[in-house]
Amino acid sequence: MKTLFLLAITLLTSRVVYADDAGLSLAAQNACLTCHDVQQKKIGPAFHTIALRYHNDPNAFDKLLYKVQHGGAGNWGNTPMPPNPQANPDDLKALVKWVLAQ
Repeated sequence: MKTLFLLAITLLTSRVVYADDAGLSLAAQNACLTCHDVQQKKIGPAFHTIALRYHNDPNAFDKLLYKVQHGGAGNWGNTPMPPNPQANPDDLKALVKWVLAQ
């Protein structure tokens, strides 16, 4: 019974983290998951941490969209984020909205 309960909690919480599978899919398609994770820092910050930093910033969407398109460095340490000029602009907009919702 305890094992079943723990399994149910794990499945429910993981489903909350990945509630928007389309956003996670966009992150995977655009190689974001190479450097970022939803909950844990990898090379770059976790998407959840990015959302926390920008949650009260009314310009967050535009700032992050620019950074994803053009790259940048210095906001999260010394490792630069490469630009993504080849990515579909509509996909990037959806991806930034998804990141901010984490």
